[in-house]
Amino acid sequence: MRADKVIKGISQLASPIGAGPKHGSQMSELAITEQAAIAIADGRVVWAGREAAWQGEAHSTLDLGGRAVVPGLVDPHTHAIWAGSRLADFDARTSGVAYEDILARGGGIRSTIRATNTATTEELVALARPRIAALVASGATVIEVKSGYGFTPSEEIRMLEAIQALALATRARILPTLLIHVPPADREKRAPYLDQLRSELIPEVAHRGLATAVDIFVEREAWQADEAERVLQCALQHGLAIKMHAEQFHSVGGLETALRLGACSVDHLEASMPHQFALFSGSRTVATLLPGVSLHLGIACAPGRKLIDAGAAVAVGTDLNPGSSPLFSTASALGLAVRLNGLTMHEALVAGTANAAHALGLSDAGRIEAGLPADFAVLHGADWRELLYTMGANPVREVWIGGEKIHTSSLEEAL
Repeated sequence: MRADKVIKGISQLASPIGAGPKHGSQMSELAITEQAAIAIADGRVVWAGREAAWQGEAHSTLDLGGRAVVPGLVDPHTHAIWAGSRLADFDARTSGVAYEDILARGGGIRSTIRATNTATTEELVALARPRIAALVASGATVIEVKSGYGFTPSEEIRMLEAIQALALATRARILPTLLIHVPPADREKRAPYLDQLRSELIPEVAHRGLATAVDIFVEREAWQADEAERVLQCALQHGLAIKMHAEQFHSVGGLETALRLGACSVDHLEASMPHQFALFSGSRTVATLLPGVSLHLGIACAPGRKLIDAGAAVAVGTDLNPGSSPLFSTASALGLAVRLNGLTMHEALVAGTANAAHALGLSDAGRIEAGLPADFAVLHGADWRELLYTMGANPVREVWIGGEKIHTSSLEEAL
């Protein structure tokens, strides 16, 4: 066997075994190979295993000097395109001001909508690039990015066009999602707006290939489950995958609707109820946890431990956004899932790789195995668990995409 390059000197190579979704106890299963090597050709892994077992030839060899390697992380839930700031909101909230009062002052999500609609497409891309760079530096090689701050169909299209331009400006794989986020404040305008989404926005997005999926926010003060079903049915009819923000603050029937329709994922679940946990067992719908929200807002954490024990396939994302989760590290999201949601370290790595990939409809990401893109993260330390243990410093030294090193973070340079 011939390879373009061989990466050796890997103290531990930790990877899920086979494509997701991994349910329940399957989430504890990792292949951990010590003293490992990876052979790469044409941007893909052609062999991975114990270094002593490699018998092929390679054009070049790189020795990592005893560092751990994990698959490129997959961030299945971000809102990385936005303009404006929510610092004033955070200052007010931590001073005891209620969110309703923040909204009345002109803050909250509608301030982000105004700022995003005012910014040019070029400005939106420029603002998003360092956010994506931060996620990549934390080990992410696949990143989902949602629209949702446009509000009007024309602005949602423009947000998706900005995401399309962003994808061309980074080596990471960007998965664009059309998010149906905030309903009109005037309830009499809801039905006409829904009709416009179904007759104009979703068909145009599908026709132009601007998104791979449609997401909708179901909550007591947002969209209702029956409205969401009409939107998601339309998305399915146009060949788009579907997902849902559900059970964040209240349980209002969104989860059941999403599962019945075959959504790729149901995200948030902080307010999910015990009788709902087993609904995920055997389902190909992934339960995506977003612990940055619980940390930032001080709300209840999604019951990750109970979901896994009930047989769910669980993923973890940052939910990077200005209002509820200014979390710029995918690795940190996984560490928070261990600390706040009750996942084990093995489960967290699977949640941030194979299961997160499945939540995005991908079968070729989140693992290190022959035939897949050579996307992986090299850690500073020799133990793969450093990825989830470290706080306050970046545990990731190098990020590789398509067999090429695209990012290096050297702690020694800071000394």
